[in-house]
Amino acid sequence: MLGHMNRVQTTARASLAATAGLLLARAACETLWPTRCAVCDEPGSVLCERCRRSLPFIDYWRACPRCGAPFGSTLCTECNPVMLGSLGRSSLPYGACRSAIEYGSDAARIVAAYKDRGERRLAESMASIMAPLVPPEWLRRAGGDPAVATFVPATRSALGRRGFDHAELLATATAERLGIGVEPLLARPKSLDQRALGRKGRARNMIGRFSPLASARSPSRVLLLDDVCTTGATLADAADALGALGCNEVSCLTFARVW
Repeated sequence: MLGHMNRVQTTARASLAATAGLLLARAACETLWPTRCAVCDEPGSVLCERCRRSLPFIDYWRACPRCGAPFGSTLCTECNPVMLGSLGRSSLPYGACRSAIEYGSDAARIVAAYKDRGERRLAESMASIMAPLVPPEWLRRAGGDPAVATFVPATRSALGRRGFDHAELLATATAERLGIGVEPLLARPKSLDQRALGRKGRARNMIGRFSPLASARSPSRVLLLDDVCTTGATLADAADALGALGCNEVSCLTFARVW
């Protein structure tokens, strides 16, 4: 009995020492390399409250109710037949899309710090901005199962370069705030980096690039997340694959929207 108590005390002391060492290491890192705002570079947090409040939020009442374009409530310039035709489509394969902010210099700094400089803590800040945009009917309907969050998976090369899947981490943080589960449903695409391509190039690059994971189940209602919507080609092709999987209702949510 005495030996058991000694082992417990030794384990507790070791755990306490490890915790103290971690806290000291974090304090030292903050002293040498303080956390800075991704937008203004002021020390304190990854996204300071002043910069958060000044972000160019999209007005829901002015946005297109279908594709989420910031000024498409009356006549959308993004999901009309002509623009859809440039993507090789006649209609959108998802029910609705919403984005939190317009993609400008501030959004670009946030996304670059998150994806390219590995500031993973920004996922929580971005999720806190995105989650309130989701209406209740996207998540649950009477007598039906709750929605499942999923994400546009990064390519293997992007995953290897960054060390994490930015959309998966963002979906996980957002789903936790919404009280729903998150599941990988799409296989990783083999495609070029979209950022260097124009509208038609993005559309051609993404055609047929997404497919359901072989092990994925088919939830009836899905919330598809990504960080940025540029032309909508990526979301549309990912939604096609979810439809092929058997998902009946697909809604899309992104942090930023190029306009």
